[in-house]
Amino acid sequence: MRFDANILLLTDSYKATHWKQYPPGTEQIYSYFESRGGRFAEVVFFGLQYYLKRYLAGAVVTEAGIDEAELCWAQHFGRDDLFNRTGWEHVLSAHGGRLPVRIRAAPEGTPVPVRNVLMTVENTDPACCWLTNHLETLLVQVWYGSTVATLSREMKRMISSYLERTGDPELVGLKLQDFGFRGASSVESAALGGAAHLVSFEGTDTIAACRLAQEYYGADMPGVSIPAAEHSTITAWGREHELRAFRNMLEQFPTGLVACVSDSYDIFEACAKLWGTELRDQVLARDGTLVVRPDSGDPPSTVQRVLELLGRAFGTQDNAKGFRLLAPQVRVIQGDGIDYETADAILRTMEVAGWSADNITFGMGGALLQKLNRDTQQFAFKCSAITQAGRSRDVYKDPVGDAGKKSKAGRLKLVRAADGHYETRSEAADGADVLVDVFCDGELLADWSFDAVRRNAAL
Repeated sequence: MRFDANILLLTDSYKATHWKQYPPGTEQIYSYFESRGGRFAEVVFFGLQYYLKRYLAGAVVTEAGIDEAELCWAQHFGRDDLFNRTGWEHVLSAHGGRLPVRIRAAPEGTPVPVRNVLMTVENTDPACCWLTNHLETLLVQVWYGSTVATLSREMKRMISSYLERTGDPELVGLKLQDFGFRGASSVESAALGGAAHLVSFEGTDTIAACRLAQEYYGADMPGVSIPAAEHSTITAWGREHELRAFRNMLEQFPTGLVACVSDSYDIFEACAKLWGTELRDQVLARDGTLVVRPDSGDPPSTVQRVLELLGRAFGTQDNAKGFRLLAPQVRVIQGDGIDYETADAILRTMEVAGWSADNITFGMGGALLQKLNRDTQQFAFKCSAITQAGRSRDVYKDPVGDAGKKSKAGRLKLVRAADGHYETRSEAADGADVLVDVFCDGELLADWSFDAVRRNAAL
């Protein structure tokens, strides 16, 4: 069996012993998932549906899986009395291998302020109280899609602010391209993180993200790309033939958008002499747009100089807001060293110099899909209620000296108040619960389309 195919083993090792640790008579464990704070004030909830469909839905417990887990845990712990074979065989015999668990969650794509419940998990069979937090390890990985979706949406908010002041806000959907496939830790990470990016943007070079959105969220083709050069396709011609390499790009792609990395040797000479002189007429005659890509140097100052050189060569015009636009046949993409702060600095420098944000697109790789972790938004999964011998009681943690880690108590719901803000309340309190049933006893109960996710996340 593949290492990631057995739900009995998709958990932290120590959790295999927790069935022995709950108080006698425990019948139900109720836990919740939240962002306790972090870099941004709200988070976009995204990715749970992938995990439910990929790992939890259907009859996921089998006799072969139980046998495999028993052997694995015995070897791992060096003893054979820790595996809960009776409990897992009960899941198989009483439930046909389907997990007796109920999960409620915010609709995917919903932006929710931090310190609010995003998901609750509870067992539905009193014999399986240990199952709720067995699933914590897998379910907490929703932090990743949610964090990327949050970062991407905040990038969209920031870029939109510059477009509103200096250009056309309608262009924002193509202003941030996902360059992160090669820098991701796995194909699964690239696909899930890349799909999270596509919740807010349309541009991507991570085709795995498009495939995940299609397979798990019913998307059509959610992302677009264009022909583009890399250094190997330019330097292969030799330094003395860089002009021929550039001309080949124009000849091979005579229409539409085409991007060409132009810093293999001297980005400024490439803009002024090669693109701006030798190839100027050919660029202006194209039915499409050449996107010049600087890929080294200090991003704000390099982009500024590139814009000035291209402006002199191809001409500019002022838009209705009084900011300069390059000729429509020429634009710029900055894909090196881009993160939230760098993109903001580039756009701020452009605005001060009178350039419209319409002139530039960004490519973002490691900073989009990898330069983050669970603590970026301080995600946590905590038990908040227990049923023991037929009686329910609230539970929580409250560590001395760390108020930020105090957890919530009781059964919870997410309510949208009259002023439009979300807040977490006791399940018994007034207000309709935003959380909906998404999974129960092995069945997927909600199936969000990618279009619906995008609508939920819209600025």
